[in-house]
Amino acid sequence: MAFAATERLSILSNGESVGSLVIESEGSRATVDYRIDNNGRGPKHREELTFDAQGIPIAWTIKGTSLMGGAVVESFAWSGGRARWTSQADRGAVKADRPPLYVVNDDSPYAIWVYARAALAAPDHSIAVLPSGRITMEKLRTLTLGEGAAATEVTAWRLTGVQLNPSYLLLDGEQKLFALFGPSAEGTTIRAGNEAAVPLLGKLGSELETERALQLQRKLAHRFDAPVRVRNVRVFDPETGTLSPLSSVVVMRDTIAQVTAEDGRPVPADEVVIDGEGGTLYPGLHDMHSHATLPAGLMYLAAGVTATRDMGNDNGFLQGLLTKIDAGEVAWPRIVPNGFIEGRSPYSARFGFIPATVEEALGNVRWYADRGYAEIKIYNSMNPDWVKPIAAEAHRLGLKVTGHVPAFTSPDRMIADGYDSIAHINQLMLGWILKPEEDSRTPLRLTAMARAGSLDLNAEAVQRTVGLMKTHGTALDTTAVILEQLMLSRAGQVPPGQEDFLSHMPIGFQRYRKRSFVTIANKAEDAAYQAGVAKMLETIGMLHKAGIRLLPGTDDATGFSVQREIELYVKAGLTPAEALRAGTLGAEEFLGRADRLGSIARGKLADFVLVPGDPTRDITAIRRPRMVMKGGVVYFPSEIHAALGIQPFTTAPAIRPAEKLAAREGNDHGGHEDAY
Repeated sequence: MAFAATERLSILSNGESVGSLVIESEGSRATVDYRIDNNGRGPKHREELTFDAQGIPIAWTIKGTSLMGGAVVESFAWSGGRARWTSQADRGAVKADRPPLYVVNDDSPYAIWVYARAALAAPDHSIAVLPSGRITMEKLRTLTLGEGAAATEVTAWRLTGVQLNPSYLLLDGEQKLFALFGPSAEGTTIRAGNEAAVPLLGKLGSELETERALQLQRKLAHRFDAPVRVRNVRVFDPETGTLSPLSSVVVMRDTIAQVTAEDGRPVPADEVVIDGEGGTLYPGLHDMHSHATLPAGLMYLAAGVTATRDMGNDNGFLQGLLTKIDAGEVAWPRIVPNGFIEGRSPYSARFGFIPATVEEALGNVRWYADRGYAEIKIYNSMNPDWVKPIAAEAHRLGLKVTGHVPAFTSPDRMIADGYDSIAHINQLMLGWILKPEEDSRTPLRLTAMARAGSLDLNAEAVQRTVGLMKTHGTALDTTAVILEQLMLSRAGQVPPGQEDFLSHMPIGFQRYRKRSFVTIANKAEDAAYQAGVAKMLETIGMLHKAGIRLLPGTDDATGFSVQREIELYVKAGLTPAEALRAGTLGAEEFLGRADRLGSIARGKLADFVLVPGDPTRDITAIRRPRMVMKGGVVYFPSEIHAALGIQPFTTAPAIRPAEKLAAREGNDHGGHEDAY
């Protein structure tokens, strides 16, 4: 078919081209070719659409492969007053007098534009969507990109309601897609020929998302000039794994002032009082494998996560975020930054630095050290011969070293050459599974875990690695949750561990999670992945018994995944108390901050979580935080979730303000005041 119009857009990450979007349209029809190749993976699919006179799709098909290579076959059609759809997530049909706006499961930047155009044509720029939910467009600002004849006036818009995080679009005067961008230079889609504007869009995205984050922080962060007393709680002690009798914890500014047993004395009238109603107070959780985004901070806090270890990011973005967090401008857990260093190959990840020589890599280490980074993270394409000098320079400067096991080498060599921890349990186990010639820069580093089921954990190679870890004190950040999500993902099914929260989420997020990220050709492959997950958990239990420090990490940014990671430790054989210790005090011991954080004691920083129930008996109790405190600032997860378009899971505890004193910020407690 000859098409009358062709639009080409480039997709860039960290300043480098990683994909393209080509749109061919004629009349009411359009086809879209979308592909990304980044870090050895990326979606590649073709869309075909037919629109009605109002620009709403009445037919939409998508075929190709998803992020990890899984097959994509999706379709939507409206005719005869009925809308029907089929996707990996679900299938359904509803009566509809006119075409509804369908949110696809495997979307693209073009799909985001389709939603945006439909919302702009609706009253108040808001429209209901299938299978459920509502999306909204918000106009932000108008600007001109380019100069002279190439100058284009565009308008920036924020689209909410599809995914957990908003999308930012630039539309030209004809409301055509000029760019899809975010709060850093990573993952920008822009009209071909305008790639030079990507750094500007990274700054613009940061400004727009920062404005939103500042507004949310002012609304959701509750700060007090008076002492804050959290009473009627049982305090979890990660050292003993036990709960205290009913107690009160008093916080002044950012520090725990007192931890005392309830004794029946009257509460001073000049204190803010939060009634824990017999619940459990435990130290804030840690995500020891995070990649920070600005919107993720509130999600983490709502899940009871008060500290993260950033394992690689856009350097400029992360430096700016750290400044905002330190100033208290945005809601975020504490961040321990890792400096990302990758080798150059067709599979390179576009983060941090990609040095051309070992001398340049050593300079990168010094750059990170001068900016207060705690660790260096090494990635898949790194030359294994460079690891030892990189680690030596990092250690000389007081930094630890972590990372993937680079392709065509072994975890044993990386441990001997200076790794203080290994990132991902699959990166450790691949050393016992892969053949020497197999390339772990590809999705094989994940899919090869289907071979793990037959692994003998008493084998010489396995125990040799464990022995090296014990000798060198090497820790493992497990990220078991992301392996479980990948290996047990099945089309149309809610993934394990997500049953109680997924239905609360925005529709696009729900549907994307109910899909298969791996190709399952037959029952044997299904069983192999199931066995691989079981062996992964068995390995975690074995490492724990051997005395290897386990660091709960997720490679995800929802916060819910941290809770699941802790639960998986229990499934692996740790007691709930041991799993909680790993995610609290154990993480701080590794980070060298256990004197200030990781337990609830007088003089320590006030980072803790209130939940109903007893997580030392039922670890799933950590899924229902009612209040989270980070550095003395109080957050109520029910407020956070409501503000982010998520159906809340709990109610906030009763709070009594101090007499003649009021909160300095976030003074409206959303109706939580109660007679006490």
